[in-house]
Amino acid sequence: MEAELIKRCPDVQVNEIQRIACQHHNISFEYVEGESILLLLSAQGIAASSGSACTSGSLEPSHVLRAMGVPFTYVHGSLRLSLSIYNTDEDIGFTIETLPPIIKRLREISPFGRSR
Repeated sequence: MEAELIKRCPDVQVNEIQRIACQHHNISFEYVEGESILLLLSAQGIAASSGSACTSGSLEPSHVLRAMGVPFTYVHGSLRLSLSIYNTDEDIGFTIETLPPIIKRLREISPFGRSR
């Protein structure tokens, strides 16, 4: 999933938090807000979180991601995706197809002027 999202979304980075399990992914998209991503994903039936688990529910930038050196322009656009045994290949494919247009749309309306 990560590799496909990197191919399809410019200005994206995988935040390599020490993984306990390979089903947890933290990805940041430059010049977009995580809360906006979550809202649009939720409208499509995709559950996700923003920031790091340590700052879940906070609008403040994740101190964990900042300490890891994630640039400020990316830290607000971080997204956490977790997979389970209940996710199917179709679920993953749907997320891969759905997320890039959401990122593109949000960048087009970004006040930072970085449309892609």
